[in-house]
Amino acid sequence: MNDQAIRLTSLAHGGGCGCKLAPSVLRQLIDSNPAVHSYRQLLVGTETGDDAAVWQLDDHTCVIATTDFFMPMVDEPYDFGRIAAANALSDVYAMGGKPIFAALVHKSAACGMGRSLE
Repeated sequence: MNDQAIRLTSLAHGGGCGCKLAPSVLRQLIDSNPAVHSYRQLLVGTETGDDAAVWQLDDHTCVIATTDFFMPMVDEPYDFGRIAAANALSDVYAMGGKPIFAALVHKSAACGMGRSLE
């Protein structure tokens, strides 16, 4: 690690569970938005408080989608990536699904992380 490296945990604004919102706060945010038309294919949406949404494609296939945003709880980027992947995979497994792909959404420049993490 060089002298200019950023400690990922220095970017976290709170502690525990990656600084997730409390369920009651999340519910207030969701409830403050206008109700949307419910689609027949949307089997699980925001109304159930689940960690993933379920969209039915046909009689035999559904897509389980989950997106997580949380602050670093470790300083090593590789370990943080592994923790994030395990968290997303567990959301899919909890819904009875089989993961087939994953995408990483990474926010850095807007957070002042323009310097090297190595």
